[in-house]
Parts: sequence; C-alpha cells; structure tokens
Amino acid sequence: MAYSTQLYLKAQRMLEKRRDKAVMEAEIRSDKIKKELPEIAELQRRLSAIGLEISQLFFFKGDVEEKVGELRAKSRALVAERGKILTAHGYSENALKPEFICEACEDKGFIGGRMCACHVQLLKDLMREEVSRFAPLERCTFENFSLDYYSDEPLENAVVPRARAEKIFEASRRYAQNFSRQSNNLLFLGATGLGKTHLSLAIANVVINKGYSVCYGTSQNICEDLRAEMFGRDTTDYDKAKVLECDLLVLDDLGTEIDNQYNTATLYNIINSRILSGKPTVISTNYEFDELLEKYDQRITSRISGEYTMMRLFGSDIRNQKK
Repeated sequence: MAYSTQLYLKAQRMLEKRRDKAVMEAEIRSDKIKKELPEIAELQRRLSAIGLEISQLFFFKGDVEEKVGELRAKSRALVAERGKILTAHGYSENALKPEFICEACEDKGFIGGRMCACHVQLLKDLMREEVSRFAPLERCTFENFSLDYYSDEPLENAVVPRARAEKIFEASRRYAQNFSRQSNNLLFLGATGLGKTHLSLAIANVVINKGYSVCYGTSQNICEDLRAEMFGRDTTDYDKAKVLECDLLVLDDLGTEIDNQYNTATLYNIINSRILSGKPTVISTNYEFDELLEKYDQRITSRISGEYTMMRLFGSDIRNQKK
C-alpha cells in the first residue's frame, strides 16, 4: 500500500530494535547458563564443531550425503541432550535461543523476500498511531455510533433525521468494507455535532485495518502546513506528498480554513489532484452546499458536485444532548 517512506523506515527501525534486543538478551542468558552449567558450554562447543564440519563438506566433490546425515544425527542427539539438561535445571529447552516477538521471520520482517504478517501488522499499527495523533480514532467506530440521538419526527422538509442517519451509516459502513483505491469520494454535510467526523473516522478505522494508508486532518491545519512547507519549513505534520499520495484522505471541517487565495488554491489542488489520480477523499463540512458555492469558486465546487457522493445529515447537536 502507499505508506510513506517515513512510516516504512520507522517500522524497519522497530524491527531491527526488536531483533537486536532478542539477540542481545539471548547472548547474556547463554553466557550465564554456560557459567552455571559447564556441560552446556561443552555441548555448545561440540555442536559448533559439527556445524563447521558440515559446512566444510559442501566444498568437497563426490557423495557426502551419508556423512552429512551422520553429522546431523549427532547434532540432533546433542540438542536433545542439551534440552534435557536445561529443563532439569529449570530452564526452557530453547533457553539459549533468542526469543523473537515473531518466530516466523525472527523479527526480520520478511520471509523469503515477502513481507511477514508481523511487518504488515506493525505498519497498520503505526498508521493507526499516526492518525490518532490528530483525531480520536479509537472512540469513533461503527460499533459505537448511536442512532438514538437522531429524532424520529419528520422535519419541515419531510426528512426523518434518524432514517436519514441510518441510511448514511449503512452506506458509510459498506464504503469502508468495500474500500479500494478505486473507491468514490464522499462529502458529509450537516450542522455541527451530527456525527460527520465520527463516520469519517469510522471509515478510516476500517480502511487502516485493511492495510491502506490514511491521512486525516482539518482543512485549516493542512492548508497551514502546506503553506509552511512551501516556505521551506520541515517541522510540519502534513506535507504535499503525504496529502496527495495517501490511499485515503480524510479532510475534516472544510470551510474552517482562513479565507484567502492561497488556501483556496491549495484546496483546489488537493481536490483536483486526487480526482485526477483516482485517489479517494472523504470530506466533512458544517456548510450547506449552497454556502460552499458562495464561499469557493466554481473550480472547487464543480469538482465536488461532479465527483463526490453527498451525505447530508439532519438533527440536533449530539454533543449538547450528551451533556
């Protein structure tokens, strides 16, 4: 998936630390056991000698399979003897070996050139950790989204808030479950506190679990950081590559950014670039679409109206109801 180079490097460093820690602890443990049990030290010496002899045989021409078989049988017998001695003294029979977190790849992250499942999970965990820096990701899931805060009473426009919310909830869940790099774009609209961010992050939760990269940010923070990046600052949370290249961009609170030409141009570039590259984006805004038409020029609104599926929520501020 399209994880950032920084995320891959961070995962690699963590795997290296895991492996180094396991090897170092095994060496310390092995030295202690050998001093405590001299017979173990002798068995290790004999096993090393057999290993060296087997490796040397491969340089000889002729049939060496029988000799190699004999040496391996001796090695297995010594290993079994070592295990008995270790367990008799309260140790595990594998006490001399490193205790890797992932025994399958021995914390290398790859098996036969293919990424190990532990490496894949580590990338997912780091992606989740990254998004959680900016949003309450763990608190915003489909499982804890409640429809109880939406009224069953029809509004003047005949819309029933709860029925509409239920429809949008199910559509959002299907979107997340079926997410791919070819998924369409979503626009959540509605007043403050109607669950737009919750649903956006619930989608992000599922998408991260599927192994895709996600970038979450408010339009204000993203615009500010991209402006800082343009002026050469490298201490920002968001950069152009991260925003444009992630598998899913969740752009929250559209319309809260400072109203100036730079931010308008930045938002146009984000929306248009991701449409052109076929990368899905989920946007939420407290503005009505008519208000967006007044706030932004047609370049932005025409792309949103033509390329985004609109999800309009109705009701009263859920946060006030919870007080």
